[in-house]
Formats: sequence, C-alpha cells, structure tokens
Amino acid sequence: MHAPETSHADSAPAPRGRRRLTGVTTAGLTLALLVAGCSHGDGGNGRGTVVIASAADADFLFPPLTATAAGKAVTEQIFEPLAEVGDSLNVIGDAGFVPRLADSWTWAPDSLSIAFHLNPRARWHDGVAVTARDVRFTYRLNVDSALASPTATLLGDIDSVSVRDSLTPVVWLKHRAPDTFFEAATEMRILPEHVYGKVASGALRTSPVLQHPIGSGRFRLARWTPGSTIELVSNAQHYRAPARLDRVIWTISPDYPAAATRFLAGEADYLEALRSSVIPKAAATPSVALHAFPGFHYGYLAFNLHDPKHPSAPHPLFGDRALRRALTMAVDRRAVVKNVYDTLATVSLGPMVRAMPTTDTTVAQIPFDTVGAARLLDSLGWRLDTAKGVRVRRGVPLAFTIITPASSQDRARQAVLIQAQLRRVGVQVDVRSLEINAFMRQQATRAFDAAMEYWLLDPNPSAVRESWGSEAASTAGSANYGGYASPLFDSELDSASRAPTLASARPLFGRALQTIVNDAPAIWLAEPENVAGAQRRIHVATLRPDAWWAHLADWWIPADERIARDRIAPAAPTSATPDSARVQGH
Repeated sequence: MHAPETSHADSAPAPRGRRRLTGVTTAGLTLALLVAGCSHGDGGNGRGTVVIASAADADFLFPPLTATAAGKAVTEQIFEPLAEVGDSLNVIGDAGFVPRLADSWTWAPDSLSIAFHLNPRARWHDGVAVTARDVRFTYRLNVDSALASPTATLLGDIDSVSVRDSLTPVVWLKHRAPDTFFEAATEMRILPEHVYGKVASGALRTSPVLQHPIGSGRFRLARWTPGSTIELVSNAQHYRAPARLDRVIWTISPDYPAAATRFLAGEADYLEALRSSVIPKAAATPSVALHAFPGFHYGYLAFNLHDPKHPSAPHPLFGDRALRRALTMAVDRRAVVKNVYDTLATVSLGPMVRAMPTTDTTVAQIPFDTVGAARLLDSLGWRLDTAKGVRVRRGVPLAFTIITPASSQDRARQAVLIQAQLRRVGVQVDVRSLEINAFMRQQATRAFDAAMEYWLLDPNPSAVRESWGSEAASTAGSANYGGYASPLFDSELDSASRAPTLASARPLFGRALQTIVNDAPAIWLAEPENVAGAQRRIHVATLRPDAWWAHLADWWIPADERIARDRIAPAAPTSATPDSARVQGH
C-alpha cells in the first residue's frame, strides 16, 4: 500500500481538487460552507491526543502481511520506507519523492541499480541502528514464498539487494521502468533484521513477535488490544523529528454506527469516512469540520473463478466468462451506488480509480440490460423454471452465496440490492454476513462463491497486479481473492508500466482496464468520495487520496484548544525488546 537522478518522464498532475458536495441533503448549502480545506496551516509545537473512531481493527501490524486500510493506517506510522512518494502522487521517475530512511540515492550509469544512503541517525524503536542489512533482509522476506506476502507481486522489477557498506544498500533492477524507483523505494517498509530475522519466515504470520512491532517511524506502539484499542505514542528520539502529537488512539467499535456515534458525541476526534446519513448531523455540529478529498478506494463483488471444494478446477458457475458478463449486465450498478452512497460515490470503472492520472475514464463498460442478460442466460442453457422463479440447467439451479463482512453496512446493503436485482432475471442469491475474521479467512482460502470487497489502491497503477495479476492468482493467501488470471491483461499491464511518459501510459493502462472489464471477474460497484470529519481543535495536515494518514505525524493541537485527554500521560510502549517477545512466543 501505497511512491537523486531526475527522471525526464512527464510529471503526473496533482490529485483532483476537492469537489463540492451537492445534492447530498437539504443541508447542502450549510455543508458546502462547512467543508474545510485539508490543512489548517501550521504554527506552534502542538502536542496532545487524537482519538480516531474506527469500525475495523488492524489485520496485522507488520507491513509484508498488512492488507487492510485499517492495518496500513497504523502500520505506516510505525514503519518507514526508504523514500515516500510526494503529495503529487507522481510515481514516474524519482522527482518529487521525499527522503525517509534514505537521505539520498544515486543511480548507476546504466540505470540498473540504485544505491541508497541511509540516514546515519536512524534508529529502530529499541535503539539499534538501522543498517543496509535491514534493507536486504526486508526485500528477501517480502519475496520469500514461505511468508506469502502480497507485496511480493509488487517487487517484480527488483533482482536483488546487496550491502555496499553499513549505510549503503544497493537495489539491483532486472530492467529500468518508469515506476521502478517507486517499487524500490516505497513499496517496502523497512524491517529490523535483528527482530524479525530470528523467526522462520513461514512461522512469522502466527508468531507473537508481530504483536510487538518495532519500526523506525515517528510513532511507536504503546498497546494493541484487538477489537478494542490501538495506541501509538510519539517517538521522541526520531532522527528527523518526533510526531507533533503525543499520541494517537484508534478506538475500535463493533460497527460503523457505533463509531459515528462516538465521533459525533465528541468521544473521538476523527472519523475517516462520513456516510451521507451522518453528514447532516456532522454539518450541524459546531465543533466538527468536514474535509472532502478524492478517493483511492473502490468496491466490487468478486467472483471466485475457482471451485471452493476443488481449487484446481474452475468454479462451476463463475469459471464461465459469459455467465459472469450476464450477471454483470443484470445489475443496475448506478442504482446500487445511488441507494447506498447518494452522491458521495461514482460507479467504479474497474480496478483503477479516477484520482489516478493514468486512468482512462473512456473505457467501455458492460451495460445494464436485463433483457440482454436474460437472452444471454438462455443461450448458455440456463432456462427459467417459472414455477420456482429460478433458472435451471441440467437440473442444477442458478444459485450462489455472497459473503459480506458484518462490520460493513455499506457492503451488506449492496449485497442485498444485488440479490434483489438478480432475482428478477431468475438467479437465486443468498447473502451471508460473517464476522470479519471469518470473512478474511474465507477470502484467503477462496472458500466462497462471491464476496463483497473494498480495496484501497496505492499511487502506483501497476500495483493492480497485487489483486488481479496472474502471479498473485497462483499465490496462496494473495489479495487476488477470486483467482483471476489473464496473460493478456498481464502483458498489457507490463506494457503500460514501461511507458516513459504519462501521456503514453494512459492509453496503455486503458487497454489493460478494458481487458479486465470485458472479462468480468467482478461486478465493479462504487468509487467512493472521501469525506472525513474532524473536531475543529485538530489541525489536520494534507489528507492524501491514497492514504489520509500519510501526514498524521504532522497533525497538531494548539495549547489553548487542548482538552482533558490531551493531558493524560501516554501509555508506555509495550514493544520493549525483541527478546521478551520471543520468550513469550517460543
């Protein structure tokens, strides 16, 4: 999750400006006046506490395994990359990248290696110096098949990492592509070898050492009570600067309404996504400011292309491309999105979002056409049993189950709407709500028919490989939950990734997008607009479309606006030493 020699490639434009929120409620005019910019300016050395209301816990606090937005928001405060993509989100070349663990870098004359120089003052949270060996270890661990990290598919252009000296890791490239610097510098959050290298890579996923993350970031973990609380405290010894807040606390609610209630009651300071049902009350709350910014999320109904009982075989229904297209044709995606999001989302184009400068918005979509869908189903042998109202082929009903996480009302509502729409063309759909951990297990093992998914992209459009590439389809535990594999899509994505300029990349990414839309491995649903809420005392830094939390360490609270919880001493970090964690786990 989403990235020096100056590239001659075109600079990508900055993300779109904030769009006016019209037509959401009768309080539209009031809302427009209350929408705040993404920055309140700067000044002072603010301290205090920000409490974030969340309806989802982190999955892992370990970058190679973290796959959820909730996990990334926390993990990316604890761990750092070599360099970070700037707010322009330009991933072509290395212009605009911001130094992090690396304070400088040098390209080899043949452009097939990059020597990064580490900041000599960088330290892990346990006081050990960050070295080039840590960078080499991080790369090797991310691509280790025993760990099965979803990040592995994003590092395909890297051949190896070597150690020139203690402060100089060298990243060797198989070839140079326009986005290889992003791949080399940003896709990996660097890990301490002395902590994680003492656990076998295949055992890390379940090791207690992951409950005590040790990184180099401006925040460090104080405590993690799964399902309840994650608390980070400022790393006072950070080599660049400590965080401007004393602490950040994620308070985890069982569902979105509970999280929204906490925020509106003033028990929490920030809610990352305000639904249309919550916005009127938030707009009428004097202490709350609204922040609108483009999104890098998209939601979709994923079809499992593999038989859940026999993974090597195609799914008895969804292995058929024509059937997937017929089902897509039978769903009025615009009505679904309008019903759930009102005007706070647009219909998804596919696994690329409009905020990406490389996205071709002219790609043709499968149209909503119930008559055409019925005709196609008939041609496939799925005939309507008028007595039962269900289509049948060779005695087997056209029926399947959609799974959805109980923590997401939006996804549940979309599933029910799709269920009703497909019933009209003779398809029987059951909707099954699962506790989030059970939902994620079924995702990872492909033990489902169809699943309501929600994905956060990083700025590199090539990262779509992580969830839709053929290599990920054959990797256990990958984010390619439906197992979609298309050599044509892969090759078109590769061509787009190697385009030297933004102008030449956009039509090539458009071809890849058209291919996957035509193949219909999913019903592309919503591309939500981001509308966040924050208590006005919180001075929020720029909210980036790909990661609202990117500048969390620079949020601040003026001294005269702090409240009681800002003066409570932060909890002591629990990630004491790697030895104590190992004793508990082994």
